[in-house]
Amino acid sequence: MPQAAPTLFSPLSLGALSLPNRVVMAPLTRCRAGVGNVPQALAALYYAQRASAGLIVSEATQIMPEGQGYPATPGIHSDDQVAGWQRVTDAVHAAGGRMVLQLWHVGRVSHPTFQPGEALPVAPSAIAAKGQSMTRFGAQDHPVPRALETAELPGIVEAYAAATRRALAAGFDGVEVHAANGYLLDQFLRDASNQRTDLYGGTVANRIRLLDEVVAGVTAVAGEGRVGVRISPENTFNDIDDSDPQTLFHAVATLLRGRIAYLHVVEGEDRIAGGAPRVDYGSLRKAFGGIYMACCNYSPERAMAAVSEGHADLVAFGRHYLGNPDLVARIRLGIPLARSENKTWYGGGAKGYTDYPLATSLDG
Repeated sequence: MPQAAPTLFSPLSLGALSLPNRVVMAPLTRCRAGVGNVPQALAALYYAQRASAGLIVSEATQIMPEGQGYPATPGIHSDDQVAGWQRVTDAVHAAGGRMVLQLWHVGRVSHPTFQPGEALPVAPSAIAAKGQSMTRFGAQDHPVPRALETAELPGIVEAYAAATRRALAAGFDGVEVHAANGYLLDQFLRDASNQRTDLYGGTVANRIRLLDEVVAGVTAVAGEGRVGVRISPENTFNDIDDSDPQTLFHAVATLLRGRIAYLHVVEGEDRIAGGAPRVDYGSLRKAFGGIYMACCNYSPERAMAAVSEGHADLVAFGRHYLGNPDLVARIRLGIPLARSENKTWYGGGAKGYTDYPLATSLDG
């Protein structure tokens, strides 16, 4: 008898994890960390409220002090940060959830005011990104970064591995390597930002080398069943681009085949709906050959179709999770989704963070 097609609510074995459904909470920067970039107690409530997701991917979390590029974003490089995240994972697990930490280094889209000793941010090449950083002095243009020396790159790899050790110590079920959205690893991947002449620049094989080494270092710590990677082949956020994204990201998908628990793909411009795609995502899914997580402006209806038709194994929702902590139940029951207030997306306290009601409580 033919096996029924999976649905968005079908369970899934994901590496070392067993997921009760295929709805994922995407990483969402909220800029609410405290002194020392330590996650606060309110974050534990926020994530626990959303623990019915099949999987939660944490907000992007800097692996080292030099990796920060936004105010009040959490880290995973100090003991206090580990303790703060432990409160979060304890709350999520107590609520029945599963959670991985997204490992982040922003590279060139930082500013000296975030850097130890007010040094220049680092990047594959000394090419400034267009745009501005929001600093304690207000919006400031991104500076021309310092190109990392070849001899420094093993230290970057070790920082990812060390962050993974700390993430596991903090109780996370795994980690996601952030290689998307114009941050450091994405900067190495793309030819518009990587103009190196060493073994990490030039050819596609060279430009994917740092990601290869980071994934090897992270999986040596966590095991391949507890590691995911996020990519964004078409996203131009943070002034990122590539002349041939199809070839580049086909190579990335092939590189990661059989090595990680899932591939998380931002399918298009994360902040813009529509437009003709420059990448064949079906071919990337085939090249990777493993669990494929789709993300980018998915509606519940489109997500259900993506899973049932075999386009994706998992679908990650971002903005919908801001105002709908019970998103899984709302989709399952056909309850209209609440809209979040964008003025409260970044910074602040409980308002617009932990005060969105459950649909089942709306009638009192």
